[in-house]
Amino acid sequence: MANVTIKDIANKANVSSTTVSRVLNNNGYVKDETRKIILDTIKEMNYVPNAIARSLSKCQTNIIGVMVPDLSNPFFSEVVKGISVVADKNDLNIILCDTNENLLDKEIKYLKMLKEQRIRGLIITPTSEDNKYNSEYLTLLEGLGIPIVLVDRDVKHSSFDGVFVDNIKGSFDGTEALIKAGHKKIAIIAGPTTSKPGRDRLRGYKKALLKYNIPIKDEYIVFGDFKMESGYDITKNLLKMEVPPTAIFASNNMMTLGCLKALGHANIRVPEDIAVLGFDEIEDLNILDLNISVVSRPTFKMGRIAMEILREKIEVNPTKNISASQRLTLTPKLVLKGSERYFK
Repeated sequence: MANVTIKDIANKANVSSTTVSRVLNNNGYVKDETRKIILDTIKEMNYVPNAIARSLSKCQTNIIGVMVPDLSNPFFSEVVKGISVVADKNDLNIILCDTNENLLDKEIKYLKMLKEQRIRGLIITPTSEDNKYNSEYLTLLEGLGIPIVLVDRDVKHSSFDGVFVDNIKGSFDGTEALIKAGHKKIAIIAGPTTSKPGRDRLRGYKKALLKYNIPIKDEYIVFGDFKMESGYDITKNLLKMEVPPTAIFASNNMMTLGCLKALGHANIRVPEDIAVLGFDEIEDLNILDLNISVVSRPTFKMGRIAMEILREKIEVNPTKNISASQRLTLTPKLVLKGSERYFK
């Protein structure tokens, strides 16, 4: 059967195509009697509006872009779940892009692609704040001409909406827990300095050591890239030190996994031989009944709030100052499960 068109409806109801469009879009005056005739005709002819055509005619789509650095990281998977719940309720579709942490050229390529797709809004976790890319990057984001909400990481010199976490407090609390458990030789597997969360978690670690008058030793500060392989390699090197640490604070979940893998390969027990505390929950460890203490973030909530802010911006709620940026900072929670204890 051929698709029924607006013109077919108009001919059957003996009205103009413009009048049918007004009824379909609920836009413009149509007599109640005429409206009823058109609606009855639509039902009789089983007319289904072409959503794509309607979107194109309005020069907009029902699509939003979501860009994250690493979908294999459970943190970002959970953020996307929070985004999806709100998007589904509001009939918004998602184009999901994985920029593969640290590949800024890929991120810029995706931004150009999303612009061509005429997305209505963008939720993004930037890969880096490297000044080499920041100018072109910021120009691209602003050039999209759509609402943008940041998650977890900021963009220098921008005033985009965003949902963040107090990384300094989270790292301070985690390091303090290790100190209170009796540790003084605490190593940190820090994140990249091009990332604000990486820098802030290092700041929280140093802040805790200073508070308790524990010397900050450069050899105990090692930088990873938020990926499991770096956590693995760094931990192997820490174990080879002449005076190895008694505790390791891994500043993201993937590096925590790499750390635990290296310890397992070396037959080193947690916490009997060394303490470990990570940043972000790792659900798989809970399933395996491995009790690793963590700084936990409200991950799903971050995605949900980001999508709610974006939806509001898209709809342009007249009751609020929609031009003002909403930048929320949520509080992480320390979850101690015993891996921070001191046995020596």
